Amino acid sequence: MSKYLEELVHSRKEEILRLRELILSADDRLTENVKWNAPNFLRDGEDRITMRLQPGDRVELVFHRGSRTRDDSAEFKFDDPTHRLRWAAPDRATLAFSDATDIDEFASELAGLVRLWCDSTLD
Repeated sequence: MSKYLEELVHSRKEEILRLRELILSADDRLTENVKWNAPNFLRDGEDRITMRLQPGDRVELVFHRGSRTRDDSAEFKFDDPTHRLRWAAPDRATLAFSDATDIDEFASELAGLVRLWCDSTLD
């Protein structure tokens, strides 16, 4: 991952690095790799949160329950305490950040959201 980040050329690199730091510090059970040419965060070997770096006017986090849609997706429920997630499917949501200030203002809520998401998506 360090080589990927060193070589990353992106107009929002500062925001990408800040989000990465916040996500990893939210849950010490998270690991990371690269997926969709972006940082990806796993818990217990399953994809949970992936950054979407395009278009370059924002950085989005994709909250999901693995690399494939699961059979129980229609029944999955998640109570978003922040009300900022935008649902693309019953078990897949995005959260967009426009700049570093937006990230910093949401930092404490993001940590809680990451933990809650990872805990609720293990089944």
